[in-house]
Amino acid sequence: MWIFLALLSALCLGFYDVFKKLSVRRNDVLMVLMLNTVFGALYMSPFLIGDIIRGNYGFGNSLTGHLQILLKSFIVLGSWLLGYFAIKHLPLTVQGPINASRPVIVLVGALVIFGERLNWVQWTGIALGFASLLFISRIGAKEGFSFRHSKWIWMSIGATMLGAVSALYDKYLLRSYAPIEVQAWYSLYQCFIMVTVISLLRRNRAVGGDHFQWRWTIPCIALFLTVADMAYFYSLSLEGSMVAIVSMIRRGSVIVSFMYGVIALHEKNIKPKLVDLSVLLVSLLLLVIGSRM
Repeated sequence: MWIFLALLSALCLGFYDVFKKLSVRRNDVLMVLMLNTVFGALYMSPFLIGDIIRGNYGFGNSLTGHLQILLKSFIVLGSWLLGYFAIKHLPLTVQGPINASRPVIVLVGALVIFGERLNWVQWTGIALGFASLLFISRIGAKEGFSFRHSKWIWMSIGATMLGAVSALYDKYLLRSYAPIEVQAWYSLYQCFIMVTVISLLRRNRAVGGDHFQWRWTIPCIALFLTVADMAYFYSLSLEGSMVAIVSMIRRGSVIVSFMYGVIALHEKNIKPKLVDLSVLLVSLLLLVIGSRM
């Protein structure tokens, strides 16, 4: 069951990336991100309102629980902020594979923090994952996006690293709290944080860049992300689920965004990128196979 939920999460994440790309192109990234958090909080508001009516203010009315979720909110927002700027300026066929390398980092973290042991098949998958990351960086350099000169590449890597930290932290949180509780409250905290940040920036006239344009793809970002996270949190909460494997399966979302970049956006250097994507998918497959040994 937890594998099916992880697959559902992956499919939704693929559409989430596509709608995110459509929303931030020639648009104000911070405003799009803020609206994403607002819609995310609205989608989760029935759960929050229902709990509050029953006198439950989350996590057994524990301040510690709320502080832990607040920390998660900052981690996720940091990842999103870097990721939104990266996806605005990078081709989907470059940004997608970089983001899809997250399971390699998660697996190493799971090894260190949760004591999940690796076999030779999983180590082979990790090696291929890093090779894929290096390969896509060389392809990106041909399009003007290299490790040496492109800050967008580094933003994409930073978003991936923070996303891996968030995934490991989720496994820790879900040992103590219900999935829907974690998702609802962190969605609310993210909204408060982003509205506050945008208000302060606009008051100080520190927001520049592209002018904001409303697009109907914006509420779709939060919609698909909410469903993806709901499936993800429940998957991690089930007995026997492994954070490293769930994270790997979710990265299969790159197939959806990659195909959109090829078919709809007509991005360049598709053949070498397809080779890189194949290497990455083999890496993820080896990690899943290795988990069954």
